[in-house]
Amino acid sequence: MKITVKLFATLRNYYEKEFSLEVPDDATPGTVVKQLNLPDKDIAIIMINGRGQKLDAPLSESDVLALFPPVGGG
Repeated sequence: MKITVKLFATLRNYYEKEFSLEVPDDATPGTVVKQLNLPDKDIAIIMINGRGQKLDAPLSESDVLALFPPVGGG
């Protein structure tokens, strides 16, 4: 199935800001993180179609997966 992946902030150092990705039918955000070889420690917020999710949430055809790194500030 095909999904859209959006990467934010420092995660854009690995890939484009937004791109389509072919994933297995039983994919989860964790599957995508591994498929893209992104370090787990660099993923802090996971959103599917604008809603907060966990690494083991199921993905569906045409979902939009947004990944955010930890955010610091002062």
